[in-house]
Amino acid sequence: MNPALRCHRCEERYEDPARVRCACGEPLWFESDAETFDWADCRERDGMWRYESLLPIDRPDGIARAAGGTPLVRSERLDDAAGCRAYVKDEGEQPTGAYKDRGSAVAVPHAVEAGGGAVGTVSYGNMAMSTAAHAASLGRECVVLVPDDIPPVRLALIDQYDPTIVRVDGDYGALYGDALDLSTRLPIAILVSDAPARISGYKTALFEICEAFAPDAPDALVLPASSGGFASGIWLGIRDLEAAGLLPDPPRVYLVQTVAGDPLTRAFDAGETDPTPLGPDETGETIAHSIGNPDPPSGARALAAVRDTGGAVVSVDDDEIRAAQRRFAVDGGFCVEPASAASLAGASRLSERGEIADDDEVVLIPTGTGFKEMGADGASVTTERTTRASLPDRLASLLDAA
Repeated sequence: MNPALRCHRCEERYEDPARVRCACGEPLWFESDAETFDWADCRERDGMWRYESLLPIDRPDGIARAAGGTPLVRSERLDDAAGCRAYVKDEGEQPTGAYKDRGSAVAVPHAVEAGGGAVGTVSYGNMAMSTAAHAASLGRECVVLVPDDIPPVRLALIDQYDPTIVRVDGDYGALYGDALDLSTRLPIAILVSDAPARISGYKTALFEICEAFAPDAPDALVLPASSGGFASGIWLGIRDLEAAGLLPDPPRVYLVQTVAGDPLTRAFDAGETDPTPLGPDETGETIAHSIGNPDPPSGARALAAVRDTGGAVVSVDDDEIRAAQRRFAVDGGFCVEPASAASLAGASRLSERGEIADDDEVVLIPTGTGFKEMGADGASVTTERTTRASLPDRLASLLDAA
């Protein structure tokens, strides 16, 4: 199976399955033959592999088979907080506790299928854990690039899957571009946040939601946004179902950021097509660290998704996030991480602004569990250390030694 890649902006098409970015600079995604798809075509399989015909790989072995299939819960007791008829798509029930497993379930096997060598990622959170877990289940070496000042608790969570962890001193945000270069120079496929195969996996969350509502659809979806990858996958899923004639009235896509780092909100409010990266003096500390991305690589595509569906982007502060996290638990029974709680905080803000009505059916998508960091003891973890400038040579030596 070798589907082509296409750019959402300029429509340029590529046959190279390893390519990540278009010549115009925008991220690519895989095409799928969705025009003839019908819900009756879904495979009798668990989780996201019901939609195998719309994915760029066949169902692989390993933990990928456990990805997807998360519950969609009508949560009446969250209606008052959300200001609408609230549904919760609990992505915390994935194998490693976050929606990233949908992306890794496709991206890691896709990289393994493409050839030998290690797989890796640039992350110190959910994507690092997910990539390492999926690589471990396929017996493939994994390298995770993390910032030098990573908290010990996060190291312990990543280390349980036994990847090689490289702590990199320097501009950690610039490692996205470095990763694309390293993947062409060394025997490693570094799966960045918006690798095309990841985006294909993310769209299955939209498929599950819409199949549950079929033949209707929810009025809106509210999800936290960081790099823009998950939003891109949701939009790709909407486009696929529209092409299939299964989604005549697509849901509005609303993205939520933290005020500590909200380039998408600023760009949306200013009517801009591309977000402007935020400098250090424009960002702050937040409990929702996983959505505090000052330079989202799929930011333009996320903004396009919002505008195409008639949605919006909003920002919430830490006090709103804490209150929403508490409401998720006390009123809904869901334990979610702070970034995930932003979905409820954002819905509340949108309701106050009149963009969401009290009779709208709205799906909140908490992207990760809150259980993950509870009780982690931050035990001593063996890591490699290097500077960003020395990373290519250090990584090459690690790969040679493996």
